[in-house]
Amino acid sequence: MIKTLEKAGRTEDEAINAALEELGLDRDDVSVEILERAKSGFFGIGATQAVVRVTYECEEIPEPVKEAPSPAPAAKAPAAAKAEPAKAPAPEKKPAKPAAAKEPEAKKAEEPKAPPAPAEAPASADESPRYAEIRAFLTGLFDKMGIEAQIDITTRENGGIDVNLTGDGMGAIIGRRGETLDAIQHLTNYVVNRGGDKRSHINIDAESYRSKREDSLTRLAEKMAEKAIKYKRSMALEPMNSYERHVIHTALQDYKGVTTASTGEEPNRRVVVSYVKPEGEEESSSGKPKIREWA
Repeated sequence: MIKTLEKAGRTEDEAINAALEELGLDRDDVSVEILERAKSGFFGIGATQAVVRVTYECEEIPEPVKEAPSPAPAAKAPAAAKAEPAKAPAPEKKPAKPAAAKEPEAKKAEEPKAPPAPAEAPASADESPRYAEIRAFLTGLFDKMGIEAQIDITTRENGGIDVNLTGDGMGAIIGRRGETLDAIQHLTNYVVNRGGDKRSHINIDAESYRSKREDSLTRLAEKMAEKAIKYKRSMALEPMNSYERHVIHTALQDYKGVTTASTGEEPNRRVVVSYVKPEGEEESSSGKPKIREWA
């Protein structure tokens, strides 16, 4: 069932976040239409709030079947009185050892203990130096983050290197929409390729997050293309990084009836999905398609 919810706020983002918080949904689960942009007015006079309409799918949930109350547990019997333990006989006094015999023990106690050696990253005996360098850098980084991760390294056909991370705490490694994972990948490429004659692109993924994110972005791109064709308008998606914009462009490069283009400045650069008028269709009175922002 398709439902909508309208929310107002001082800014578009504030109105969208208020709607998402009320619905308990993520940003990728809804479509957002900006009905009215926020205006500051002149010295506060004539200021208006931003108004957005959130479209989402809702499934009807059947009422739960009431279960019969479980019988109350039987009262526990009082614990038996504890018997008073018998007093142990006093130990027999032993003759004191001479002071000379205790000196070596005191010296041993004063000697400082050597610090434990740092744990080394597990690696196979036939691992290449570049693989070992990647593993050592990531192991040290995750040790500082307090995260234990299994590191699997493979080579791609084009000469690049794939690194897949598994284990607990992958959410902290991925971060919000993969921002932390992108930063770790950037640092690894810089450290490993620094000062080398031959550079290799290192792609780092965690629990197959990137492939899942690509599938989600592809579905979003196709949905926006269908809306652009249906309403014959241009749809502006939310701001994305260069990798996510590339996924949108690739998903719609052969999609009939629409074209894509990036607009804006970083970090607010976004993709606009524009409707392409088929041959023979009459143009509108303005001659330009109206842009409505969706996400």
